[in-house]
Amino acid sequence: MKEKEEINNMSPLTWAYVGDAVYELYIRNYLVNTTNLKPHKLHIESIKYVKAKSQANILEKLDNYLTEEEKEIVRRGRNTKNHHIPKNADVNDYMYSTAFEALIGYLYLTQNNERLNEILNKCIQEKMA
Repeated sequence: MKEKEEINNMSPLTWAYVGDAVYELYIRNYLVNTTNLKPHKLHIESIKYVKAKSQANILEKLDNYLTEEEKEIVRRGRNTKNHHIPKNADVNDYMYSTAFEALIGYLYLTQNNERLNEILNKCIQEKMA
């Protein structure tokens, strides 16, 4: 496992790469454990959580819940230049979803598991609200 200083020096896009996988797995696990949906319906339902617009909306709702350090991670993720923007995503939503994924990836990589779980659980609450 890398030291926190090494992780801080990584590109926020690397954090987002990891965060994308962590968040998707969390959502899939949540849906499997809370519904009786078949795989195709699970996929359709998971998209509601993991698409760029949803992640951007969740991040906005989490703003007051984040620490200053976490807000800095989000800022770095949002401001990172990404030349690959999906054709079905709004540029602004995509920037904020990248920021959201960067935060999740950063917390995972730094093994801040307690805070990661708090935020992931809060994501479900905010999405359900």
